[in-house]
Amino acid sequence: MWTIIAAISGALAVAAGAFGAHGLRDKVTPDQLSAWSTACQYHLVHSVVLLALALYSMGGVGEGDRAIRLPASLFLAGIVLFCGSIYLLVLTPQRWLGPITPTGGLFLIAGWVSLIALIGNESR
Repeated sequence: MWTIIAAISGALAVAAGAFGAHGLRDKVTPDQLSAWSTACQYHLVHSVVLLALALYSMGGVGEGDRAIRLPASLFLAGIVLFCGSIYLLVLTPQRWLGPITPTGGLFLIAGWVSLIALIGNESR
């Protein structure tokens, strides 16, 4: 399941990057384009992390899918909230979305912390 989610997320990240580079350039401000680019970078990086976690769970190390559930879920929530809110802030006038972005960032950080815990538990 996580490999498919990671692949879909990665494809969406690349599509968002292409849309930003080719479809938004003349339609948004430079600051908005920069924000879009940042969201795309975070989206793609964390999609690769999701894929790495999925492959790790398939490698017969540890408890498999159950072991990665927390970090993978946190990374996915972070992608949706952090990147998704930035995408929507650029595309729509909905300023109420602004406070969602740092919440998504906290989910990404929590994902990394839970990954550290997973690695620590697996190395024992």
